[in-house]
Amino acid sequence: MTRGRFLFVLACIGALVAAVETLRSPDVSAAVVAASMLATTLRFATPLTLGALAGMFCERSGVANIAIEGMMLSAAFGAFIVAAMTRSLAAGVVAGMVVGATMALLHAWLSVTLRVDQIVSGTVINIMAAGVTGFLSTEVVRRKAIEGAGLLPAWRVPVLSDLPVVGPIFQQQPIAWATLALVIGAHFVLFRTVWGLRVRAVGELPRAAHAAGISVQQTRYAAVMVGGAIAGIGGAYFTLEAVPVFEPMMTNGRGFIALAALIFGGWTPAGAWVASLLFAAANALHINAQQFGIPVPSQIVGMFPYVLTIVILAGAIGRVTPPAAVGQPYVPD
Repeated sequence: MTRGRFLFVLACIGALVAAVETLRSPDVSAAVVAASMLATTLRFATPLTLGALAGMFCERSGVANIAIEGMMLSAAFGAFIVAAMTRSLAAGVVAGMVVGATMALLHAWLSVTLRVDQIVSGTVINIMAAGVTGFLSTEVVRRKAIEGAGLLPAWRVPVLSDLPVVGPIFQQQPIAWATLALVIGAHFVLFRTVWGLRVRAVGELPRAAHAAGISVQQTRYAAVMVGGAIAGIGGAYFTLEAVPVFEPMMTNGRGFIALAALIFGGWTPAGAWVASLLFAAANALHINAQQFGIPVPSQIVGMFPYVLTIVILAGAIGRVTPPAAVGQPYVPD
């Protein structure tokens, strides 16, 4: 992410916090409002960041991925069902990763092996995920009255979580903390390991990578499935951290917003996280506007994340260069 984009994100988040501060009820402390906005922003950035990281591994290897939404939605359902049946939230998270990786395997098979148009493949997965999870939600979850296993508890940072006003910022749930670790880990893997170099090579110059002895197909399969597992964690967030139930289409377009964050962040882990914070702040504005009695129609505030997505994808904040071979099937000589 360029310095200009980073400053733009900081300015937007600052403006959103300032808007809540200005319009808040006079009975509420300004510090409490600011702390609530920041804590909510970090929480809402979790699925967006995970979705963006999932897309990053796929697209850095040369496989376009608009199926993030479908992967996350399928994983949300899988995590809910397994957690409910085993009464283990940890098992639910693992199940979400498995479901996400399985959907990614399907995407890789269609895109890498069969060389189907990658946008069509992603669209098929999104439609399939919406249809299958919607059907199973009605026919299995509701008819059998399956109850969720609850929510993952918040992990408190010693000392910091006890600070007045800002304490809630340091009281996040496990997947939220894991997301921060994944951002750091993804940066290390992508830019400091041999495997990461191979992923970037097959996403930029697949023929040169093949000539150097790198298996383009195997590398793309591995990268797409790693991305799918990460998307699976993002899906588990919805049913194991956000709410203890599954609802059809509960991802609500987060996968597409994550794709916008990935593009705005320049296909880098840190950039994707910072961009996710921007979209999350727009979501946090919606929640905090209701909580603190801000006199703005909720419909107007609720549309902010989607307006930002349109603006960013339209290139209004400058254009970025994707990996050279993204979306291009590799046909060996």
